[in-house]
Amino acid sequence: MKRAALILLVLLIGFGLMASGCQKKTEEPPKAAETPAPAAQPAPAPEMKIAMVSDVGGVNDQSFNQSAWEGLQRAQTELGIKVSYQESNNNSDYKPNLETLRDAGNVLIWSIGFMMGDATLEAAKANPNQKYAIIVMAYGDQTPPNLIGVVFKAEQPSFLVGYIAGKMTKTNKVGFVGGIKGFIIDAFDYGFHAGVKTANPKAVVLRQYAESFTDAAKGKSITSQMYQKGADIVFHASGGVGDGVIEAAKEKKKWVIGVDKDQNFMAPDNVITSAVKRVDNAIFNVAKDLKEGKWAGGSTISYGLGEGGVDIAASSNKHVPEDVLKEVEALKQKIIAGEIVVPFNEETYKKFTVPK
Repeated sequence: MKRAALILLVLLIGFGLMASGCQKKTEEPPKAAETPAPAAQPAPAPEMKIAMVSDVGGVNDQSFNQSAWEGLQRAQTELGIKVSYQESNNNSDYKPNLETLRDAGNVLIWSIGFMMGDATLEAAKANPNQKYAIIVMAYGDQTPPNLIGVVFKAEQPSFLVGYIAGKMTKTNKVGFVGGIKGFIIDAFDYGFHAGVKTANPKAVVLRQYAESFTDAAKGKSITSQMYQKGADIVFHASGGVGDGVIEAAKEKKKWVIGVDKDQNFMAPDNVITSAVKRVDNAIFNVAKDLKEGKWAGGSTISYGLGEGGVDIAASSNKHVPEDVLKEVEALKQKIIAGEIVVPFNEETYKKFTVPK
């Protein structure tokens, strides 16, 4: 009996296992498709920032500081570069202003004017990863790779306005008012002398320096005295001092020649022409190159008539006779072709001969 019960139990267990093995496996529901993670977006490119330090003339000097700022503003409009400036009230401001703009994260810092030459070179050497550029200053072989010098052949437009002065003077006396004597202003001075001499060998040039680039009152005084001595046209290369030079011309109802920018707007009835330096173009061109990944560090860029960096003012046709402008154009082409080499200092002026 017990044996029969045991056999029955074994059979029941066997049938149970078979039934279990014959059951269908329950299918698991399909998993929902996983949504792919969004692709990582590239970080926006950092905004390019370029700034400038003005010399003591300030950004509204109606001269090369203002032209430089206009060049940066054009870079902002056309290239999307963020621009700013620091004004210098005196020479001691140059170094801290350069440091301020470096700390602000500017990719490139401009120094405007040769008076900033030492401070800029010192900053470039101390900060090799910071890019600098300077207007009207060259260091030659000593230029660090993070620094660009930009110079203008100022003697060339000065020669042309000198020629105009020599042709238009009625008294055979013209004047030159300089800011602070040095190799930069020498180019204006001797270029102007050469132009006057070419146009009118009988003309005399009265010359005086203000020993300042900001003292407009002194500029007015010097110019008034020149007019009293018989000069009927005065050319200035003196920054803010020139405001006084032009004011004297307005008061005395005399002719005057502007500098750096077309200054006819300051005295439309008196400014007959201007020796223009396209500082704005130089500033913009370097910014454009930098935006395109180009950097001419360690070199000096030179702008003359051939490069479109200097010229006489576009407003010259308001007061300068047409025949004189045609002669000026012919002289311009000879300068570009190298047929006339304009003197830029006393030594080269002594060797200069009037072109035929």
